[in-house]
Amino acid sequence: MDPQTIERRRWYVLGVLTMSLLVVVLDNTILNVTLKTIADPDKGLGATQSQLEWSINSYTLVFAGLLFTFGVIGDRIGRKRVLIGGMAVFAVASLLSAYAQSADQLVYARALMGLGGAAIMPQTLSIITNVFEPQERGRAIGIWAGAVGLGVAIGPLTGGLLLAHFWWGSVFLVNVPVIAIGVTLMAFLVPESRNPEPGRLDPLGVVLSVVGLVVLSYGIIQGGERGDWLAPQVSGPILAGAAVIALFVAHEARTASPAFDVRLFRDPRMSAAVASIALCFFAASGVFFFASFYMQSVRGLTPLQSGALVLPFAIAQLAFAPRSADMVRRFGAKAVCASGLLLVTTALASYQFVGTKTPLWILGVIFLVQGTGMAHVMPPATESVMSALPREKAGAGSAINNTARQVAVAMGVAVLGSVVASVYRRDLEADLAALPAGAREAAGESIEGAHAVASRMGAAGQGFAGHADAAFVNAMHAASATAAVIALVGALVVLRWMPGRAPAAPAAETGAPRRPAQDGVNAP
Repeated sequence: MDPQTIERRRWYVLGVLTMSLLVVVLDNTILNVTLKTIADPDKGLGATQSQLEWSINSYTLVFAGLLFTFGVIGDRIGRKRVLIGGMAVFAVASLLSAYAQSADQLVYARALMGLGGAAIMPQTLSIITNVFEPQERGRAIGIWAGAVGLGVAIGPLTGGLLLAHFWWGSVFLVNVPVIAIGVTLMAFLVPESRNPEPGRLDPLGVVLSVVGLVVLSYGIIQGGERGDWLAPQVSGPILAGAAVIALFVAHEARTASPAFDVRLFRDPRMSAAVASIALCFFAASGVFFFASFYMQSVRGLTPLQSGALVLPFAIAQLAFAPRSADMVRRFGAKAVCASGLLLVTTALASYQFVGTKTPLWILGVIFLVQGTGMAHVMPPATESVMSALPREKAGAGSAINNTARQVAVAMGVAVLGSVVASVYRRDLEADLAALPAGAREAAGESIEGAHAVASRMGAAGQGFAGHADAAFVNAMHAASATAAVIALVGALVVLRWMPGRAPAAPAAETGAPRRPAQDGVNAP
């Protein structure tokens, strides 16, 4: 594909890549509103709590563990090739998930979906980096980041609509026609690109990255489930995963042909930006997780209603993420990213004003502020990461960006979920002590379990449910305050280390024609 054709098609390419990205992000958030139906023995698969958790965790482990590997593979053998292959795997896994006959089959199918998603995600951003010139790349990445935020926000709404009219498998089956259209368009529109000088293979580095990320993610997930971060089953995998990742860093710093040059983290464009993305998503994702329980369990909203309440977040992403590049040109990446993190801090701190009877429009305003803040964090931080790397290594840079976000999301849900669980059980301790053993365990495990127990207690159940709601809201306040502090730390990191306004690009760079051979762009 010649440079002129790529230039003409670049926005169509972005549209196709955004479609593939939405499929991956949507699927994760759709599943959250489907879990209750999958657990139903009549309408779903009768899955146990453990099986429900692993239907999420199997995807997370494979996805987080292989993101970096597939970014490196895309740089070597062709990003378009890996992207289309990942889409095909995702489609097959979606079919298997939709028609799973048991909860165990669903867990295995979800792991396969994680494999497909890990192949898709890094390629989208690395292809954007190779298709768009520096002066337009910020805007393109803003649209890409907006698609991530949009998928997070409209997933629950889409899931609620599908569950209202179809069976639970429809939330997976809907991926298949979208992927079929996307792959067809990719075949004709997306140019192939790869690193023209990939160097020697680094199998040890790749293996260390996979083992380290999988083991670390497993430990984090176990910590969230057990709520005891000092237990050997939790601290052991976390320490082992961190040790393997440290070994990976040491190996990459010494090898002549690294899978990823870790010395690039000496560049504050890379290190400060990755830190800001990780801290932002750590804080925000955990709050999003327990906010869904607040809406559905405490306030009694349906999945469709709770999904609709998150729409202000999606609107903010659509409105501000594509425009963030203009803000960066005017004020600089440091100012925009720090301001975004301060807005996220404000939104997370505002959960202190949310109670059991608070008007729901206040929560909508909080989602709007949070979406606006994140729309000004992810695009400039992502562009900062990608600008620190040469185009031919865009896949590895994209993988680092996405891996940091994915691990941060897992940690945010686990750590802040543990805060919610511990404060909730502490505040409800006196009420739980008066319950029989089986009911005490169910009510202490979750707010949904407490409401199920209350429904069997007759007249006394209403008072118990009220106490459980108050305990959950108090726990939510504790977790959101913790999250606000973490987001504020992210803002301070950006203010201290991220470079400010970028110097104007030389005329030769902005006006020069494309050089496909150097950028690794080839005919499809």
